[in-house]
Amino acid sequence: MSTSHTNHFKFSGKIGDAFDSLRTIRVPAKDGRSGQDIQLQYSHQKVIGNGSFGVVYQVKLTHTGEDAAIKKVLQDKRFKNRELEIMRLMNHPNICGIKAYFYSQGDSKANDVYLNLVMEYVPET
Repeated sequence: MSTSHTNHFKFSGKIGDAFDSLRTIRVPAKDGRSGQDIQLQYSHQKVIGNGSFGVVYQVKLTHTGEDAAIKKVLQDKRFKNRELEIMRLMNHPNICGIKAYFYSQGDSKANDVYLNLVMEYVPET
């Protein structure tokens, strides 16, 4: 699957596929702090949470080997979602930091656009 967003992000692979430890997903993304274009690669995805606004996946970043969380949130065109803007400004040891972000399109509806926030992974205690 190859999709695009108005910001010209292209996404190959489908976030949310069943857990697959062999597949590496590559997606153009933006650095969470600087906003610079980066190439994000991750594998080992599995669902770790569901909520009213989206789904959270645990992934392994292939370039660093570290675990991360990807929060996938539907972008409703009727409302301005300020989560990305706020996350990029936050810098506190008790708040999960944003590493990167990218947009993807939905599987069922071609017009659905999702914001994917790549954040620090904090395991359950």
